[in-house]
Amino acid sequence: MASETKVKKKKKKNLNNTGYLFVAPFVIAFLIFNVYPVLRTLYLSFTDYKGFGDAIFSGGANYSRVLHDKFFWRALGNTAKIWGVNIVLQLGLALLLTIVFSDIKYKIRGLGIFRALYYLPNLIAATSVAFLFKTLLDWRYGTINQMLMGIGMMKNPVDWLGSPGTAPYVISVISAWMWFGNSFIMLMAGVQGISRDYFEAAAIDGAGRFKVFTKITMPLLRPIMLYVGITSLIGGLQMFDLPFLISGGTGGKPSGSTQTVVMYLYKFGFETNQVGFASAIAYVLFAIILVFSVIQFKAMYGKKKGEVA
Repeated sequence: MASETKVKKKKKKNLNNTGYLFVAPFVIAFLIFNVYPVLRTLYLSFTDYKGFGDAIFSGGANYSRVLHDKFFWRALGNTAKIWGVNIVLQLGLALLLTIVFSDIKYKIRGLGIFRALYYLPNLIAATSVAFLFKTLLDWRYGTINQMLMGIGMMKNPVDWLGSPGTAPYVISVISAWMWFGNSFIMLMAGVQGISRDYFEAAAIDGAGRFKVFTKITMPLLRPIMLYVGITSLIGGLQMFDLPFLISGGTGGKPSGSTQTVVMYLYKFGFETNQVGFASAIAYVLFAIILVFSVIQFKAMYGKKKGEVA
């Protein structure tokens, strides 16, 4: 009996060890490619590392430099401006389409086709999108100017990408066009997860569309809205490829108006080899994202303490 128990324990131990072997490649890869770079960047942010040679400890000098650097704050302001306009357009359009497609009184056919069409810009590489819109918005030969002048909305062509007053907003609109399909799909999934009983009960009680939306749909969509808001915040503050390509890989052409925080980080990390300073920028950006994510969470759930989402 005792020997049988020992055999069972040995088999169980062997099964556990086999499980560890299966997860080991993932854990090792995660530690090497995710955890180590994060910790290494934190260490470098306290040094004056130039990308080669020894990393000499410099205390909080890099962080002090970041916080007193007016160009960093200007890049952060540009990022907030581009993201702010983008998120309003993106979420506004996604919510509007969600309301239209989820209306129980009007069954709209072909939802799957619309989903695919709206999601399509998400699959196009940023390089192709930048090239397409640079061509469309060219101030001399671009289709947009030609069309607006053709219908009499403008007399002279506008240099959309060459003016600091329009270039950041153009990037916001392009970003909203690229990403609203993703938000739409998540919001639609959230609406379809809400029991039809709520909507049918509201219809029997004679509730209008606005009341149904504000009293049923929005409160029950709050977890999805929070997820979309936080992921959009993270993606928006890390924006790099589209403004970098549209500005021609320069320092935020025209006049630095399209230079985002990550473009500013890239400049010091890869162009001037000030890796320690670039690492400090990365951690300051991380702290800003963390603070705004907590604020967003508190804004949605803070006043509803004790309520089950």
